[in-house]
Amino acid sequence: MRLGSFDKVLVFSFLIFVWSCEGMAQVVHRERPEKWNELVLGGRFLDRFDKISPIGELVDSVWGAANVIPRYMENGIEDKEWSYWGGNIVYGKDQKYHLFICRWPESSSKGHMEWPNSTVVHAVCDNSEGPFEVVEEIGKGHNPEIFQLQDGRFIIYVIDGYYISENLGGPWEYGQFEFDPRDRPIIEGLSNLSFARREDGSYLMVCRGGGIWLSKDGLSSYQQLTNERVYPPVDGRFEDPVIWKDHIQYHMIVNDWLGRIAFYLRSKDGVHWKTDPGEAYQPGITVYKDGVEEDWFKYERLKIFQDGLGRAVQANFAVIDTLKHEDKPGDNHSSKNIGIPLTVGRQIELLNKKITENTREILVIVKAEPGFDPKTDMDFSSLRFGASEVINFGGGSVLLDTKERGEDLILIFEAEGHAFNEDNFAGKLLGKDAQGKLLFGYSRLPWVNYLEPMLSTTRPRQIDQENKWEIEVMNFGQVSSEKTSLKLEVKIKDEWQLFGDAQVRTLNPFEKETVIIMGNNGKSIKLGDTCRVVINNNTKSQELFVME
Repeated sequence: MRLGSFDKVLVFSFLIFVWSCEGMAQVVHRERPEKWNELVLGGRFLDRFDKISPIGELVDSVWGAANVIPRYMENGIEDKEWSYWGGNIVYGKDQKYHLFICRWPESSSKGHMEWPNSTVVHAVCDNSEGPFEVVEEIGKGHNPEIFQLQDGRFIIYVIDGYYISENLGGPWEYGQFEFDPRDRPIIEGLSNLSFARREDGSYLMVCRGGGIWLSKDGLSSYQQLTNERVYPPVDGRFEDPVIWKDHIQYHMIVNDWLGRIAFYLRSKDGVHWKTDPGEAYQPGITVYKDGVEEDWFKYERLKIFQDGLGRAVQANFAVIDTLKHEDKPGDNHSSKNIGIPLTVGRQIELLNKKITENTREILVIVKAEPGFDPKTDMDFSSLRFGASEVINFGGGSVLLDTKERGEDLILIFEAEGHAFNEDNFAGKLLGKDAQGKLLFGYSRLPWVNYLEPMLSTTRPRQIDQENKWEIEVMNFGQVSSEKTSLKLEVKIKDEWQLFGDAQVRTLNPFEKETVIIMGNNGKSIKLGDTCRVVINNNTKSQELFVME
């Protein structure tokens, strides 16, 4: 069909409500968990925002509230005739930076609320910071995100559709995605989507409500895999998720627009996520190296510009200087897009194939890169390595010694304090560089399997006999599954009881099979019953359904 481990420390309370003149709640203060006060530099994603080099001239005769004047207009894109929103950057073969963004006339009768009638445009710059200049108008659409398919074509997602082209310069053809919820509730509708390409060219997508969807090639039908949102278990008003993948793991940031606070999550497979503590971003992050600060009221529509390894090197935001409903036609308020550089994670690799109770030393190699020499550019006394759960709070294994390997450097850590367990899929190096600035990097863990089958089922469907049911099983992983067993259980008097079972054959990626289950033991399933399908494939997975 077509459709338009965080613990109790994350329990937030509402303290202060601020109401706009229209009576709509626009801002609420979220009290941070006390535990966050113990985070060290680099323990939260917020610490990665770097100071910005001045771009062009500092201007004071420009639109905006006093909190954003004077400012560097040439950061990102802005002008007095248009309000800009959303957008992300890709690097082209022409060695230019291409920003795909939406806009509407600042003089529109509805002010900022004209956004449903916005138009997507293509802007270009010689660098990623700006100023970007519009070179092409593509068509109607809002909240664009551009990504490239494995076959080289480009997709610009917009709410309710997409544009596709062989080249960044067009021509662009409009189309609509197909979405199959697979008997799962669609969480808060299908808008504000964000996409990440997997190793095999398939695409993972997260929707505004936090559901995870997968497509075999990024253009074919997106199929929902999760039953519930993957966001942090807090009372946030979430929107604007952005997802990206690097050479180590998947990353996601989601914004609580009402609380003006965002959260950072990581995953080994893009489906099962853990939330890191601390703010991902918040107002107050636009700071220049010369001391100039721009205090934008809201930061939304975060997009990440990545390097060749997928590492996040720049954050781009849609920003506005006041409440959205206070941005009126022809007034002194508007919105634009800005870029903020990020501290880039270093390339590191864990050399131990396993870490056990008998391990004496942990070896981590730090690779040299242009502009970075690991032999001279690190403050060795500050370095720690281990699971992020302890590293972010100043713990982890302590550095004992170093050893050169060509241009690279091997760090030798003690084997105590790393805190790795079965829930970890990445190691984290954290400390400071020789100038006292943040230094960090993530490594894969050699004993973790990053490419596993992902068997998922639809709701059981009754066929011609009362106790005969069929279940569709599909492999959403990037590797083939093994032959495995499947059980259908029904909840009777608060206890799970076996209804029947079946065998599932080997399934290739995105291949599916329908299995038949015959009821036994005199049990039956009726409308309103809660059932679960249990698949024994490497790790046991369970999917719950209410029979309708």
